[in-house]
Amino acid sequence: MKNNLLKRFSKYISYATTSDETSESYPSTQALMDFADVMVEELKSIGMTEVKKDQYGYVSALLPGNSGENTPVIGFIAHMDTAPDMPGIAAPRIIENYDGKDIMLDAESNTALTLVDFPELADYKGQTLLTTDGKTLLGADDKAGMAEIVCAMEYLIQHPEIKHGPIKVAFTPDEEIGQGVKYFNVEDFGCDYAYTMDGGAIGELEYENFNAASAVIKIQGRNIHPGYAKNKMVNSQLIAMEFNSMLPEFERPQYTQDYEGFFLLIHMEGSVENSQLNYIIRDHDKEKFEAKKKQIQQIVDFLNVKYNNRLTCEIKDQYYNMREKVEPVFYVVERAMKAMGKAGVKPIVQPIRGGTDGANLSFRGLPCPNIFAGGHNFHGKYEYVPLESMVKATEVIINIATM
Repeated sequence: MKNNLLKRFSKYISYATTSDETSESYPSTQALMDFADVMVEELKSIGMTEVKKDQYGYVSALLPGNSGENTPVIGFIAHMDTAPDMPGIAAPRIIENYDGKDIMLDAESNTALTLVDFPELADYKGQTLLTTDGKTLLGADDKAGMAEIVCAMEYLIQHPEIKHGPIKVAFTPDEEIGQGVKYFNVEDFGCDYAYTMDGGAIGELEYENFNAASAVIKIQGRNIHPGYAKNKMVNSQLIAMEFNSMLPEFERPQYTQDYEGFFLLIHMEGSVENSQLNYIIRDHDKEKFEAKKKQIQQIVDFLNVKYNNRLTCEIKDQYYNMREKVEPVFYVVERAMKAMGKAGVKPIVQPIRGGTDGANLSFRGLPCPNIFAGGHNFHGKYEYVPLESMVKATEVIINIATM
């Protein structure tokens, strides 16, 4: 299982599938369409049936049930794209029998995984770690999940004596830019419930996530030659700075944890004449989420009075907390907990401080909790995944399918 997982994971991350948030196409890049073709052939090669790719790049397949019983159809989902924060890696660095010490990723830039910064590394002493080269992200988010799903399906196909109900799998594009299931056909997928294999460290099991929105603030200034600017110049950059200063300082990601929400300035650009601020808004609590959106608008309204209507604000909801859709069918979570226990993994039930494809799917009639894929430090050069965690995630998939 370890060798098979390593082989598939290494193959999948060798394809550059960074999603593009500026693209107007779907999926956002041709590379994602091309990788979808690779996954179609991958699923066919292990013996899956009804393998297909649709016009939007979604890949799906069926493993028919062999139990002879009327059992629910269970789905497993992972996303094919990697985060646009930085480019991916062509091949993982493999550290066998990790010695529990700091890991130098790139000596030239002095980039290292240190126990001071990442104390959880000590938990993986003696295991096989897959890391970056210190210059790229790894792609365990979510190609570790993809490898685990494929290996689990291959194992069940190779062991027909193991009885299970019908299983569907799907691979989606553009999850990292919030568009992962924009055109996903839930009815055609045909599952009673599903799981995204898109969580972090071993044991994570999540059925709560942020309510999420984006906010774009545009500011129109007035540029005048600075030598003659008195009582005439309006510097849009200074208004932008003023706007940001009016948001609560301790509701930023670096000061929050657990169920605490935040405002995050993710991009800014500007000149005297024009400036733009791009924020994301997050909160698990729906009332607090709505209050945060209202607060953004109130600041805009205040500054418009002060500066004679120079600001515009566009707020768009992105996804909602799946808890309200999963709790009524909590046996879906309990099944995953039992499957983890059977694999010798202690479930760590916690809220997702982010979102998954499963959040949107849950609101479209497909309850979809999130299960660990094993990785750490997603979206950056410090990303790594213990191979043994991937083995356990694969076992959990098999256990869910066969319980």
